[in-house]
Amino acid sequence: QSGSADIGEAGQEQLRKISAALNEIAPKIPSELKWVLRVDGHTDTVPIFTDRFRSNWELSSARALSVVNYLTAQGVPPSHLAAAGFGQFHPLDPANNDTARARNRRIELKLTER
Repeated sequence: QSGSADIGEAGQEQLRKISAALNEIAPKIPSELKWVLRVDGHTDTVPIFTDRFRSNWELSSARALSVVNYLTAQGVPPSHLAAAGFGQFHPLDPANNDTARARNRRIELKLTER
């Protein structure tokens, strides 16, 4: 939702699947491979300034942290997680309409090296 860092039911379902897969494969990855799942939070272009979020940077970071906290609660090792906020600066859709704004409010997961 716009202005929110809460994970909806559909998002939780997807994250349960992802955490189950990570928990299954993580022990099989050689320890010398320093992998990390980077959780990237994004917002739409609507400016935000509330008591909780002073900017889209803060909102996008909070979105990423919500996912990291959820995955950790599902047993994903925190040493393999990183959270990053990108604000409104990396849109998928540059259009200025409700559909584009909804597409740009998102979380991206990137498996990478530390």
